[in-house]
Amino acid sequence: MIYDAIIVGGGFAGLQAAIQLGRYSAHRVLVIDAGGGRSHLCRTYHNILGWPDGVSGDEIRARGRRQAEVAGVEFISDKVVKADKYEQLFLLTGERGRQYESKTLLLATGVMDRFPELPGLVPTLGKSVYVCPDCDGFEIQDRQTVLLGSGDAGAHMAFILRERTGDLTYINHEHEPVSEENLTRLQAEGIIYIEQAATHIVQENDGMIKGVALQDGTHLAAERGFIAFGRNAVHSELAAQLGVTLHKNRHIEVNRRSLMTNVEHLWVAGDVAVHAEQATVAMGEGAIAGIWMHKALKKINPIVLPLSKSAALSTEKR
Repeated sequence: MIYDAIIVGGGFAGLQAAIQLGRYSAHRVLVIDAGGGRSHLCRTYHNILGWPDGVSGDEIRARGRRQAEVAGVEFISDKVVKADKYEQLFLLTGERGRQYESKTLLLATGVMDRFPELPGLVPTLGKSVYVCPDCDGFEIQDRQTVLLGSGDAGAHMAFILRERTGDLTYINHEHEPVSEENLTRLQAEGIIYIEQAATHIVQENDGMIKGVALQDGTHLAAERGFIAFGRNAVHSELAAQLGVTLHKNRHIEVNRRSLMTNVEHLWVAGDVAVHAEQATVAMGEGAIAGIWMHKALKKINPIVLPLSKSAALSTEKR
């Protein structure tokens, strides 16, 4: 089975591309989804058009999959571990050895935030503890906020969050060094700095943070939280296997108009690409990639629609 398009990744970028491609009705499209990912962890997005009261990543993904399936898109659960290209076709291999072939390929494999295994942390993610100041800085406006992070990565996040609240504590959970310049700035901006490990997140009402417990037994009250540990996992391994140009931070470089990479007929969308890592941006990139994949497929497989009965009769008369 040779697909017209394969999309690796079933997050927001991959699903939006699948919906776009499926609605052209001329292509056989497969989404290979390993599950998990950033959007799976986020329990409430508040900055997405049409959801003023918030919506979970899982709900958006479930709705998106149904929408793509209605358009004829196929889905399979697998993790692609190897990617090759031969004779203008892409050959993908799943972790159990199953292989998939396609004429075009979209990598929407995403990024995963690094964070420690702290009891109580995962249930709060996206509901009262956040990762993106552009998406969720609004949620901590003038609230008592605790930032859990590591070294200078956490310090840089603290400076951004300081614009939102005057009650901010940065807990350097991993004891990573913070530069003297940043330590001076933390003090100057009134950000409380604690270099100590947390033991657990105190939460109530299914995900609302109430505080952070520290190793020395101290309990810090909090209304909201952020995490910033740095060194997030960028899932660009498949792109590297195919010879795609990677940025210095391992994100994937693309043509900014079409989102195609330096490898012909290979597109990238979402957080794994070089851009601002936001859910709504990922959706937009998925749509753009889908449109350009359709343009390419029209050249590979010219679309010839059958004549209607009236048009056929008219042609015969001529």
